[in-house]
Amino acid sequence: MSNRVEPWHGIMVATALPLRDDLSADFDGFAEHCRWLVEQGCDGVAVNGSLGEYQTLSPEERAKVVETAVAAIGGRNVMAGVGAYGSAESRRWAEHARDAGCACVMLLPPNSYRADERTVIDHYREVAKAGLPIVAYNNPYDTKVDLTPALLARLFDEGLIVAVKEFTGDVRRAYEIAELAPGLDVLIGTDDVVLELALAGAKGWIAGFPNSLPASTVALYRAAMAHDLETALPLYRTLHPLLRWDARTEFVQAIKLSMDLAGRYGGPCRPPRLPLTDEHAAAVRAATEKVLAEGLR
Repeated sequence: MSNRVEPWHGIMVATALPLRDDLSADFDGFAEHCRWLVEQGCDGVAVNGSLGEYQTLSPEERAKVVETAVAAIGGRNVMAGVGAYGSAESRRWAEHARDAGCACVMLLPPNSYRADERTVIDHYREVAKAGLPIVAYNNPYDTKVDLTPALLARLFDEGLIVAVKEFTGDVRRAYEIAELAPGLDVLIGTDDVVLELALAGAKGWIAGFPNSLPASTVALYRAAMAHDLETALPLYRTLHPLLRWDARTEFVQAIKLSMDLAGRYGGPCRPPRLPLTDEHAAAVRAATEKVLAEGLR
């Protein structure tokens, strides 16, 4: 692992949750997966995000995901997703993460409706009462709420957030955030801009495809952060047809299929997610097999 200054730095893998054929959660398998990711060079895990299908979990399952990851790799290496429809509910999940031993949490803005800035700020104030560092998650495509650089600066200036997972894919935002909120860490939020945002000064990567190919994605990240383009560019070109699935609607199914193909158990998803169409499955299969054929893992 790298020498991280903060627990939200480095490669934090947005973990997929292994489900059995009956769609029950395999927590022993999940613990083994967390340990394996760290052994492969990842810095930790970001659990109970969309890739972990948290929206489909019972409260008991969601709590056990956090507790299992902390027991497997230590709380400093676990970032807990605390997104929920209600601010009080998100605060309670942040309190659970704190009590379980996590060192930080990741928080979406309110997403049950299109919240205005006043509402967003109050939401982060409420969850900050739990006392853990908060990584904001900006995904306006799904939440319909955009954490613009100016709004992020307001949240940072009030001491409510320490970093932002930037999912827009707009690399220009990294420079504007650095201007408006010096000291706010930008984390790479989608796998297909890892090189661009690393060059722009990102402090970490909340990553999807290390679930299936940790060694090659870790190598890509380390080279990109070192600005070693001679190493990073060939890797990036090879991996990019696969990495871009991280920003697709079907990203959970795609990453789980890629895991299966790479010899890791991905397994099914819970409804309402359906299996990939034959066309999409063929595309993910081809991209994964091309990477594996080149000896990357």
